[in-house]
Amino acid sequence: QVQLVESGGGLVQAGGSLRLSCAASGRTFSSYAMGWFRQAPGRERECVAAISWSGGSTYYADSVKGRFTISIDNAKNTVYLQMNSLKPEDTAVYYCAASTRYYSVGFRPRDGASYDYWGQGTQVTVSS
Repeated sequence: QVQLVESGGGLVQAGGSLRLSCAASGRTFSSYAMGWFRQAPGRERECVAAISWSGGSTYYADSVKGRFTISIDNAKNTVYLQMNSLKPEDTAVYYCAASTRYYSVGFRPRDGASYDYWGQGTQVTVSS
């Protein structure tokens, strides 16, 4: 059974930085893709970034390009989301997700339906 455990959330002032971590366990992940999603109250879930397990392919939402960086440490089975220049509108619960269908025709990194496993989420709050 795949387990995803997020950490690193918290309260930060606008302009500050946070790094989220997602520790994955339970499988061999070499054919997986990993994503970071967020959901704010009253808003739809949004994919902010995704990465192939090899690290060779990445996706970013327009709203975070140039501010967020997704990376992966294969040896530690851990995915990171470095968030810089944070804005109040980045406030949300952030979720890590894993997809077994990266090499499938229908895989879409920004589509939550493409992901099979989810973490419990970590709260990020950016104060103005």
